Amino acid sequence: MTRVAAIDCGTNSIRLLVADTDPETGRLTDLERRMEIVRLGQGVDRTGRLAPEALERTFTALRTYVKAIDARGATAVRMVATSATRDAANRAEFVAGVRSILGVDPEVITGDEEAELSFTGATRELTTEPTPYLVVDIGGGSTEFVLGAAGVAAARSVDIGCVRLTERHFTADPPTREQIAAATADIDAAIRLAAETVPLAEARSLVGLAGTVTTVSGIALNLPAYDSDTLHHSRIAAADVHRVTGELLAATHAERAEIPVMHPGRVDVIGAGSLILDRVTRRLGMPEVLVSEHDILDGIAWSIA
Repeated sequence: MTRVAAIDCGTNSIRLLVADTDPETGRLTDLERRMEIVRLGQGVDRTGRLAPEALERTFTALRTYVKAIDARGATAVRMVATSATRDAANRAEFVAGVRSILGVDPEVITGDEEAELSFTGATRELTTEPTPYLVVDIGGGSTEFVLGAAGVAAARSVDIGCVRLTERHFTADPPTREQIAAATADIDAAIRLAAETVPLAEARSLVGLAGTVTTVSGIALNLPAYDSDTLHHSRIAAADVHRVTGELLAATHAERAEIPVMHPGRVDVIGAGSLILDRVTRRLGMPEVLVSEHDILDGIAWSIA
């Protein structure tokens, strides 16, 4: 048994998992999961740089994570950083800040590496779903498409994400028809690009990851509050994905903020995120999405073990 700490720093959030891993049994036991919306990717699509205030939000959250890691006695730590950091001209500033706080360098991984970690975390415990799985991980700056059964057969990371699309297109509240159409065109083009590498039509199960997917599921289930246990391995009918997406795109910021399962840091980007999920389900013609709370964090933990 190895106690590990995994940190995933994305465009929108930074997350921590401290867990005991047992490679012999394939069991991962959570001790602590945390998530903070820090919006590291604020403005990166426009400026190509990480904003000073975004870096400071991220470093502040990381300092609290270090305290939790020390308190839990984790013996190995791995931190990965994804889309926003890959795109930033000043990522060396980010790396130096993380090193001074955490004591190790963050690994700025490629989209393919991100895809493999997400696939491992999402599918390791699946045993009854038909294969191959298509794992779709909707992030803030990018979305990963990963096809496989026992392992990854094909993967592609494309530059569509809830933060990137919101900053690029959704300047009105709620977004106009023209803005939604422009975002839809971006998403559809990205899905076509992913299909050049990943044979999407071969998928037999669609597994959705990350906060957009769990939030849409929580809304579809009409949950009174965010409940990770209920959401993990819940199923969203494609018709419900379409319905919830329409409702979110038509709602104002204030109306979205009143939704019980909505994290405050996701209010302004959930419309774009749900639109990505909706376009994927339409493109694949899948009847439902299997929701997983286990994702790249779990994959990072297993990679340490």
